[in-house]
Amino acid sequence: MKFKSPGLTTQIFLGLIVGIAVGAFFPAVGNAMGPGADIFLRLIKTIIAPLVFSTLVVGIADGHGNNVGRLSVKCFAYFEIITTFALLVGLLVVNILQPGLGVNLGNVHVEAAQELVSKTPEAGDFITHIFPTSIIDAMARGDVLQIVVFTIIFGLGVRAAKATQIVSLCQSLSEVLFKYTGFIMKLAPYAVACAMAKTVASQGTVVLFSLGKLVGTLYLALIIFVVCVLGPVAYFSRVPIKKFLSAVKEPFWLAFSTTSSVAALPKALQAMEDIGVPKPIVGFVLPLGYTFNLDGTTLYLSVAALFVAQAAGMHMPIGQQILMLLTLMLTSKGVAAVPRASLVILAGTLATFNLPLSGVALILGVDTLMDMARTSINVFGNCLASVVIAKWEGVFDEHKGDMAADSNTASEVVEQLRENKDLPELALAD
Repeated sequence: MKFKSPGLTTQIFLGLIVGIAVGAFFPAVGNAMGPGADIFLRLIKTIIAPLVFSTLVVGIADGHGNNVGRLSVKCFAYFEIITTFALLVGLLVVNILQPGLGVNLGNVHVEAAQELVSKTPEAGDFITHIFPTSIIDAMARGDVLQIVVFTIIFGLGVRAAKATQIVSLCQSLSEVLFKYTGFIMKLAPYAVACAMAKTVASQGTVVLFSLGKLVGTLYLALIIFVVCVLGPVAYFSRVPIKKFLSAVKEPFWLAFSTTSSVAALPKALQAMEDIGVPKPIVGFVLPLGYTFNLDGTTLYLSVAALFVAQAAGMHMPIGQQILMLLTLMLTSKGVAAVPRASLVILAGTLATFNLPLSGVALILGVDTLMDMARTSINVFGNCLASVVIAKWEGVFDEHKGDMAADSNTASEVVEQLRENKDLPELALAD
């Protein structure tokens, strides 16, 4: 009987555990492992720009160009509704549990928070930032939103010019990049181990336990959001839940362990296409969602902002909380383009409502642990969005994932029969 190696999800989870153990018991080794995670993320980032470009060009130019406007309206409507619910869930849970009560902000230094405030983008800057001055520069920086804007216009031009050679080239490029992704993903468990070892070694095991009530509140709110908001969305949209969860688990755990949505994007694109979302849909919805559908981040922002208010002993009436919610709803759009994005937005919002920036400095200590949760929910929410939009468009292939699963099952049965010594006369063809 052949030994069957564990799947990628299991390997990633094992890497997570090994990394925590190494960082906790051998901190010198954990610190030395840091470059392993950086190498993996660099390799992933080389894929993002060409993959988004090639899949989106094919989708627009090869028969879906007329649907871009309608698809955009559906995407933005869906994104706004879901992120609003994310903010409301966060607001509700943090008001009930009140994790900030009893926290002392008096001895917290605010220099880091003040630096974050200086980076807070204004609305006009964000709108201007959407349009690239150079697509080469946008690709070099990995600015997904600028790449999407350029590619939509470029794809419409290719369609209008009927440049079939460019479509064929992009089709071949996307196929090669998916193979490239498969090679890189083999390194994911090692990268996860390196990332966790470095984090625990540099910050100590305290990063896993300090400010536990805040971290617990966020995780609980995210679970409630997934079950009570995304769950009904999936149910009423008739998303094949079992198939979807099986496909999304690998990009989910990858995002959780690396705290990087970018690291999970290639795998998410491939996983959603494998279960029946057409390439044009997944290639449009996922990159757009990375800027406008950050469910985990928006929920985190509402929890963190009210946590700071509670820790400072400042009572905020419900009207002011709703105003803060609306502010976060607007400012959280486009945070993917800003370094340390969610903390930047949080610091700017606190300054707007005269809340102490020392709260941000306090949160910095456990931000890595919260970043894991919000990043993985961002990926989960965007993957679900791609399936829901495909359902709305009537183009979701209900049987694609099932056929692949049936094929895998048949292959396993054939292998077992071949290895069964009680059936020596049985001859099987592939």
